[in-house]
Amino acid sequence: MSEILQLSATELAQRIARRQLSSAEVVDAHLARIDAVNPALNAVVKILADEARAAAAVADRRLGAGEAVGPLHGVPFTVKENIDMAGLPTTWGVPALAKAVVPADAPVVERMRAAGAIPIGRTNLPDMALRVHTDSSLHGLTRNPWHPGRTAGGSSGGEAAALASGMSPIGLGNDIGGSLRNPANACGIASIRPSAGRVPDAGYVPAEDRMLAVQLMNVQGPMARRVADVRLGLRVLMGAHPRDPWSIDAPFDGPALPRPIRVAVLPEPPGGNTDPKVAATVRRAAEALADAGYVVEEASPPRYADAVNCWARFIMGDFGSVLALLSPMMGAEAMAFLDGFNAAVTPLADVAAWSQLMVERDGIARAWSTFMADRPLLLSPTWTQLPFEHGFDSATPAGAAATKELMRPVVPANLLGLPSACVPAGRDADTGLPIGVLITGRRLREDLCLEAAEAIEARLGVATPIDPVR
Repeated sequence: MSEILQLSATELAQRIARRQLSSAEVVDAHLARIDAVNPALNAVVKILADEARAAAAVADRRLGAGEAVGPLHGVPFTVKENIDMAGLPTTWGVPALAKAVVPADAPVVERMRAAGAIPIGRTNLPDMALRVHTDSSLHGLTRNPWHPGRTAGGSSGGEAAALASGMSPIGLGNDIGGSLRNPANACGIASIRPSAGRVPDAGYVPAEDRMLAVQLMNVQGPMARRVADVRLGLRVLMGAHPRDPWSIDAPFDGPALPRPIRVAVLPEPPGGNTDPKVAATVRRAAEALADAGYVVEEASPPRYADAVNCWARFIMGDFGSVLALLSPMMGAEAMAFLDGFNAAVTPLADVAAWSQLMVERDGIARAWSTFMADRPLLLSPTWTQLPFEHGFDSATPAGAAATKELMRPVVPANLLGLPSACVPAGRDADTGLPIGVLITGRRLREDLCLEAAEAIEARLGVATPIDPVR
């Protein structure tokens, strides 16, 4: 593997700016890597080779002319295929949208380009991003670089697999139920689900006007191999945008807090079982934080199981209203997972039930906010089990229910609009699979989440990129 592929996005930007590397060299190295390893993984579903090479030539000319450049000038990036790119289809992984070409970039793509980054490919996702396993009825299955028989996670699974295997140094995904963090956990990379409103969310497909669950719980965000690159990506993406009326301008660095910062540690989250290997990884991450000067204590936020259940009723209740429209577009396995997942969720009977659900959400948010006044960070597993075998989530109703249970740590942040960073903290000795942990924080305190994630990465981080295990 070439040295270029092993550099972080930050390092690549620095070397390009110093003219130690050309953007053309960097883009060509990543395109060659896609050619070499993507056939085994199926992570990148559209390669933008001609466009990327042309953009790299322009980037090098601008640098040579002494023009001011952005923080990611000349650095390639990849984009999940449910994020709009002008002139390309936003397929959401289904044949029905294979020709749904959009007229303009999503705000996050617009901002990456403005920072000088160059798109080189589109990455895979499950049908309509409604599954935590990346198997698309349009593009097929994405494999995990660490273990070909285990899931790469979802819904940003193509993005995570591309990053972990060196096809891209930084990329874009989104998250309504862990979709930035599920695949980061499975593939051994870093990501952050930003606070609600921190990063603008807008698109043309399937519709410009968003459902309530999407408005309140979906976010766009960066994915990368290193926490420092996630921070850089978030700084590029954040801020109000006119196409998202709920997006906000807020400083990245929040007010200084008394030190040492207290961290609540939850190795075995309520509401289900936790693999002892996963719990042990969380405890090792807690030790790393303690050694870095944090005060750690095992404690659970109040109403944890209520938060998980409220999220499930909210997302399934809302998407249930459009399921008759979505189901003809989705493959059999995707629908089997949704049906099995839905069977374990109490339906919302009427308008009064919807109103009560929002009241419940408010109460849970207040309880967590009070808890986090003294403990600004929460350390937990990302998943409570190791990544499952392909198709486990959809083969039986029991598999769908078990998948709902194992992903429970990721969803409180979606319900409550909180920032939540995933960082790898070890590997399972038997399967070789990475194990990630979550650092969830107070609203708009991504700075604290990423600072703690870097302390864990420094002690326990997993080295990527890797050659795919075959």
